[in-house]
Amino acid sequence: MIRITALALTALTATQAHAGCADGSDTPCTVPLGEYHIMLPEGVDTPPALLFLHGAGGNGKQAMRMKTALERGYAVIGPNGLKRPNSRFGPGWSFHPARPQQRDEIAFMREILDDAAQTHGIDRDRVLLAGFSIGGSMVSYMACDAPDLAAAYAPVAGSFWRPHPAIDACQGPVKLLHTHGWKDKTVPLEGRPVSVADIEQGDVWYGMQIWRRVNGCLGRRADSFDTSGAFWIRSWDTCENGALDFILHPGAHGIPKGWSNTALDWFEGLDLSAE
Repeated sequence: MIRITALALTALTATQAHAGCADGSDTPCTVPLGEYHIMLPEGVDTPPALLFLHGAGGNGKQAMRMKTALERGYAVIGPNGLKRPNSRFGPGWSFHPARPQQRDEIAFMREILDDAAQTHGIDRDRVLLAGFSIGGSMVSYMACDAPDLAAAYAPVAGSFWRPHPAIDACQGPVKLLHTHGWKDKTVPLEGRPVSVADIEQGDVWYGMQIWRRVNGCLGRRADSFDTSGAFWIRSWDTCENGALDFILHPGAHGIPKGWSNTALDWFEGLDLSAE
């Protein structure tokens, strides 16, 4: 007779509970601090991962639309934000240091990545953490407060809010690609007041200054410029640590067409063994 211990039964039950959440369905995977959606590429053992944070009012299922990443062999992970009480915007993130925190979002991301590595086999050392709008703001604060959380960071149309972090507040160098629309009026490059919450978006240009200081970049001016494609890309190549690039596109508040390939090309060109 085969005997199954309580510990083995618990592990088996947990695996079975996760089995139906890795196919992009409406069923989320669960960790103690929340939920996430995940899709795995076909035929790839230990895939890298694109973990993408949705904007205000969104949900993690929306990240499953990123078929380009799947086709390139990446697992796509979409965490679910939490809805603030009495908020008309729907689910979001506890990104602003001066606002009430609904949960420890960094701890939540660590839970997700550890669970996705243990249960779904992703490569924990090859994770690109990206996000849109306030998801991008959340990515920026995570890169500042926990640079070891992911291998690299790619905020889109979201950065720090006022008051900006102190110039020396971030915990270490990062590999970061910031993307922003030239005509963005929702999160303008210069920032704007958000009257409903009595807070102000930050200045993206000043945010880039913070990253230059964090990475020990030798000058304010970018070292190289690429305007040959759909995006204008500014790169700081003489930094002591990390990697820093800034994409501008002619559009407004959104994820521009072609962003996934550009961001993944950038990610794959990084030396992830460098500190």
